[in-house]
Amino acid sequence: MKISKRFVLASLAALSGSTGLAGMAAAEEINIILCGDVVTPVYTKLFEEWNAANPEYPVAPELVGWGQCQDKVTTLAVAGTPVDIAYVGSRTLKQFAQNDLIVPVPMSDEEKAAYYNFVPETVTFEGAQWGIPVAFSTKAFFWNKDLFEQAGLDPETPPKTWEEQQAFAKQITENTDAAGFGMIAKTFDGTVHWFLHWIYTNNGQVIDADGNIVLNSPQNLAALTAFKDIVPYSEEGPTAYEQNEVRAIWLDGGLAMMHCSVSCANRGTEAGINWGVAPLPVGPDAQGPGTLLITDSLAVFKGTGQEDKVIEFGKFLTSPANQLAYELSEGGLTPLRPSPEVDAMIAEKPHWRPFVDGIQFGGPEPLLTDYVGFQNVMIEMVQSVVTGQAEPQAALENAAAEIEQYK
Repeated sequence: MKISKRFVLASLAALSGSTGLAGMAAAEEINIILCGDVVTPVYTKLFEEWNAANPEYPVAPELVGWGQCQDKVTTLAVAGTPVDIAYVGSRTLKQFAQNDLIVPVPMSDEEKAAYYNFVPETVTFEGAQWGIPVAFSTKAFFWNKDLFEQAGLDPETPPKTWEEQQAFAKQITENTDAAGFGMIAKTFDGTVHWFLHWIYTNNGQVIDADGNIVLNSPQNLAALTAFKDIVPYSEEGPTAYEQNEVRAIWLDGGLAMMHCSVSCANRGTEAGINWGVAPLPVGPDAQGPGTLLITDSLAVFKGTGQEDKVIEFGKFLTSPANQLAYELSEGGLTPLRPSPEVDAMIAEKPHWRPFVDGIQFGGPEPLLTDYVGFQNVMIEMVQSVVTGQAEPQAALENAAAEIEQYK
């Protein structure tokens, strides 16, 4: 089994911090690791339905906290005692697959077509699907209407382009006590996601369909340059802030504009913010409103002896009706598939519209052999530009060359 040194070291680190390893999953029992503190009531109901129809394959769920979940799943797999199926970040699937730790989960053309654009691509490489999408996140643009009005801007007219976004941020910074724009640049995975939103709002890519690294492109240079140019009108010291911390400033009224998930809608209302939401502003090469498309997936692990039945269980759990029930119960997940029920939700809650409209021109989280390595390179690139230590072109060229090793 081919396992990279970095992969082994990460797994051994997780192993050394654990209290012990679970044994090989008992035959005729499906062990599933879920991340979080509680099993959602929708899953409890679905597990009961599955058990009633498949009494010889009862579900045995295990909850692991978000901070330890990925490490435990990896540790078990590398040690040769894999769980049957687990909730993982889709960005890890290529690494699991190339180390022969998971099995493909075939999707028919009909199954793939049922998802929104590019969702299957978040779990696909070399022509195969390596996970079942189970959670979906997109971003949109939020603004504080009262701060717009204080700065002399039309509170009902958000920026549509990067150029307008920067001009609005400058006007707000110069005419109010608030920062114009919320910038994320901390040494944290959210910084990578943050910059990928800029890439996908200018028709850029990191890795193309043929597996070539295309980070060093005119579209991405424009994104990194725009990123640099808005820093003077953002909160002070953006390398100290990740997305939750930026959101806290916005909820406290100290920030006029930011990119956020749909969770900011309810939180903004609860905080008394007079907010609006719109598609993310776009760059000069954009074909339409875009966003990074992030999914988490159910991965089926190799070596349990019951992989086919486990795939059947995973597809049951994420069938259109069951998946929609899960999404609606969670409240903050972008739907994975279009449906009349989703249309009804948008009609009832119009603030959902930008989160769905951005999918058409969005792009998937890149699948690489070492996502942590890729993440570190991207964070260093962003921080070097934000702090003025490097110019965008040089930073982009350097990052593109370093990422080649993670294809």
